[in-house]
Amino acid sequence: MSSEVTAKPTESELEILQILWEKGNCTVRDVHDILTRNKEAGYTTTLKLMQIMHEKGLVKRDTSSKTHIYSALASQQKTQQHLVSRLIDNAFNGSAARMVMQALGNHKSSKDEIEAIKKYLNDLDHN
Repeated sequence: MSSEVTAKPTESELEILQILWEKGNCTVRDVHDILTRNKEAGYTTTLKLMQIMHEKGLVKRDTSSKTHIYSALASQQKTQQHLVSRLIDNAFNGSAARMVMQALGNHKSSKDEIEAIKKYLNDLDHN
């Protein structure tokens, strides 16, 4: 299997990927327990989603023990880049500036986040 994962995760699959990116290797039970902290979800639904994600190449599954262990195959950075590009194209008519201004206008950013954004923009300006 190539290291370039091209499947586009659904919203539910993205929630699972977020858990795997943060926690690393997890069982279905591990993922399900984390998911149900914030929303109602059935165990069999989580299992089925993770099986589908395996078929799509978003996760890999280690079946060497009784309990299957899943880990993300989809790169967090590449997935985020793809989603942001799609959002810019579809919702902001290709304008990254409009998306950034909308995001900053709708979300309270911390002082540290604002400083990081300023530094990033300054670095872009000087390259």
